[in-house]
Amino acid sequence: MKQFDLMTFRLKKVNNLYKKNIIIVGFAFICQITTSFSQVTLNANGPGNTYELITNVFAPGNGVSAVEAPDLYHPWAAGGNRHIAEVYDNDLLRYVFEFYSHALLDNEPVDPTLTDRQRVEIKTYAPSPDNLKGTVGENIIYKWSFKLPVGFQPSSNFTHIHQIKAVDGDDSNPIFTLTPRFGNPNKLELIYTENSTSGTNKVRIVELLPFLGIWVDAEEQINVGSNGIYSIVLKKHSDGTVLMSYTNNNIATIRPDNTFIRPKWGIYRSLNDIGNLRDEAVRFSGFSIQEVAVLDVNSNNIGENTISISNPVNENLELSEVILENYDKMKLFDISGKKLLELNSLTNKIEVTNLKSGMYIIQFYNGKTKSKPIKIIKI
Repeated sequence: MKQFDLMTFRLKKVNNLYKKNIIIVGFAFICQITTSFSQVTLNANGPGNTYELITNVFAPGNGVSAVEAPDLYHPWAAGGNRHIAEVYDNDLLRYVFEFYSHALLDNEPVDPTLTDRQRVEIKTYAPSPDNLKGTVGENIIYKWSFKLPVGFQPSSNFTHIHQIKAVDGDDSNPIFTLTPRFGNPNKLELIYTENSTSGTNKVRIVELLPFLGIWVDAEEQINVGSNGIYSIVLKKHSDGTVLMSYTNNNIATIRPDNTFIRPKWGIYRSLNDIGNLRDEAVRFSGFSIQEVAVLDVNSNNIGENTISISNPVNENLELSEVILENYDKMKLFDISGKKLLELNSLTNKIEVTNLKSGMYIIQFYNGKTKSKPIKIIKI
């Protein structure tokens, strides 16, 4: 039976911080505001039993249900072929997953009555373990790599290669998608849909050409909530060059009547312009889902629309007059939820030269009143 990596990380004592107005954080106190967290990884390990491997990681004990593929309706599959295979990649020097989509033969396996679209995707969903589903207050980090072939031809309607889906209630439209789109030139879009009546918002658009024929590393971070946090960075695997990035510190990452959010990866495309499409083989590798410590985002916020921090931050964290007038304390966490420092008094500039480069979360306090969590990028 194929194996998968399942690693549970345990909190370690934070190094002592010696700085004026900083309270030293001990392990026992950290545990009061954090929960244990885990990282689940999915990696190809050689041909055979690919659907079973995927489901053993994303929905253990549920057969092949973490895979949505048109095998039952495709004569190609009658010969024993599947729409996801494990192939050796000469660039990464390891086995990877290869997803196949056939323009003229494949259909929509979730609802075969729909003839205007086709998909081959993998997912987490309701039967998946709780640590693979994002609920309000949780911080989720998704990582994966993908390779679009040279000549990849997207639909002018939609071709999703990644989705963040809502479950229950208002869940017909994905909340976030990575969507290559046919055009002159072809584009890669990051699309956000707040709810069923809001329409879609293309929050980032870049040219597709730089993504073709290379491996791209993706990291997506989500704080789940009505005033959540969303960040995604796509980098060239070879040298780390950033090809697309987007961050929003105050965005609804779940809808009010949703139970949880979940990821999907693969090829989901419209057939309404089938003349522009071709058969595709897209490679994926190194899927990782990490549910990190919960931050308390259920707070009584003062001036939600004016509480913000200029990013990126270099030597000093600059606080606005609104923050200084309404709050008198601050806490800073790393992205895993570990509290690194706590200030009992605030000034307009707070030195942060001791912080390593990376992403952090800060929250301001005044008695029992707390601000929304705010993400900062330290350079």
